[in-house]
Amino acid sequence: MTAAEAMPRQDAGTVPAAEEPAPRRAKLRTGPLTTKALTTSVSARTAWLLRCLSILVPLAVWQAVSASGRVDPAFLPSPSAVWAAGVDMAAGGELAADLAASLGRIAAGFGLAVLISVPLGFAMGTLGWAQPLLEPAVGILRYLPASAFIPLLIIWLGIGEASKVALLVLGVVFFNTLMTADAVRQVPHRLLEVSATLGASRPRVAARVVFPYALPGIIDAMRVNAAAAWNFVVVAELVAATSGLGYRITRAQRFLQTDRIFAILVVIGLIGLAIDVTLRLLRARVGRWAR
Repeated sequence: MTAAEAMPRQDAGTVPAAEEPAPRRAKLRTGPLTTKALTTSVSARTAWLLRCLSILVPLAVWQAVSASGRVDPAFLPSPSAVWAAGVDMAAGGELAADLAASLGRIAAGFGLAVLISVPLGFAMGTLGWAQPLLEPAVGILRYLPASAFIPLLIIWLGIGEASKVALLVLGVVFFNTLMTADAVRQVPHRLLEVSATLGASRPRVAARVVFPYALPGIIDAMRVNAAAAWNFVVVAELVAATSGLGYRITRAQRFLQTDRIFAILVVIGLIGLAIDVTLRLLRARVGRWAR
């Protein structure tokens, strides 16, 4: 018997048994449901409740730790003691005077930094020659700690207001320049192409297309760097100052008045929050189309 005869024969009408299919890999669920899960928002009422909890829970923990007696009040005063210290400083007028001095330095230093950095960043984002010319120097200078310039600023400008304002400018201007340039570069090329097709000149495109589109991003950069300005104004007032919130912290530290230090920190946080909210509202107003 040949090998062909030994093999089982199949009738012409029979269908061979189908092989068992290989197990299929489970598919990931993608589409509108997944996208919705990643972008789910909460109601306005829930959002306000969460905001309140973000403040009340840390305060409750702070009060519980201070009331337990496990921490010396000289190191961690209670919220009531901090409130009393703040009221005492406000009643004496020193808190208002120091706050006015710090706000004046913030307005001068941060405002000057914005006036310098926004045009530079806009030029870096729009002009082909400005980026290779300016970015290397700005990129190097932004890594130099501004606080390291304090001795030089005192030597160059003295211990008056000029050195403190200059420290704020150095701490903000380079970061804000690069962030502004990044915001300008986000303008879609199709908008520029359409403007050029319609015959708009380069200055007109920059003023009517690029700047309005980049303005919300520029304001976001200002929000970020406003916090840095507060840090630097306190640092500037810790050295050779006779007024300001940083100066008041130094005086309280000499007499171990931690309740006053905490009160000043709370004031700085509240003022910073007010500035941030103001810039957010400004962004929402000038950039409604960018939502």
